[in-house]
Amino acid sequence: MTSGAFAVVATTREVLDRPGLGPHLLAPWERRRLDAVRVPSRRDDVLAARLLLRLCAARLTGRPPEAAGPAQHCPECGRDGHGRPRLPGHPGLGVSLSHADGLVAAAAGPGRVGVDVEPAARRPGPLPVLRRLLPEAELREAARDPDPGPALLRAWVRAEARFKAGPPVAEPVLLLEWTDRPRAAVAALAATAPPALLPLAALPGDAAPATD
Repeated sequence: MTSGAFAVVATTREVLDRPGLGPHLLAPWERRRLDAVRVPSRRDDVLAARLLLRLCAARLTGRPPEAAGPAQHCPECGRDGHGRPRLPGHPGLGVSLSHADGLVAAAAGPGRVGVDVEPAARRPGPLPVLRRLLPEAELREAARDPDPGPALLRAWVRAEARFKAGPPVAEPVLLLEWTDRPRAAVAALAATAPPALLPLAALPGDAAPATD
């Protein structure tokens, strides 16, 4: 087990190449959602993000990856299978995941957590949408830059991480943002516990292999 909140960023291929990881670790409802994704590259991203989430949950709880799967429930429609992920049996812990074009991220920790990852070359927009979603102060700061694209992207991932961590409550949300240059990624972690970035190698080793 570990204390504090942490996030891990990896490429989809880095996760799927780890021994013992595969669709057999997913719950039936997750496999049904995965089967509905028709674009192979996007399907790989979804699978890798869910597997990475299991590895993060395993590090946090001390349980094996095959026993550290999340549940999801949407309070708006009352249905399971979507909505903010949670760890059954661990109401005080939070988990989050993100995927985008061959990149994945996952986070876990006590309290609320939210993570987002985007390719560093991506540019969010259009401006009317950004004005609805991003704090005005961050938009003004980005506008002062001769090339506002990278600053807007960093503001976007921060906003997404904060959104995934949930609405503000009594606990302040701490924010960690970074650029992963080897993977050409920009990411952010929002958490109520002190946030940290971990390498993929810090997560548990091989999961249980698939059985016939």
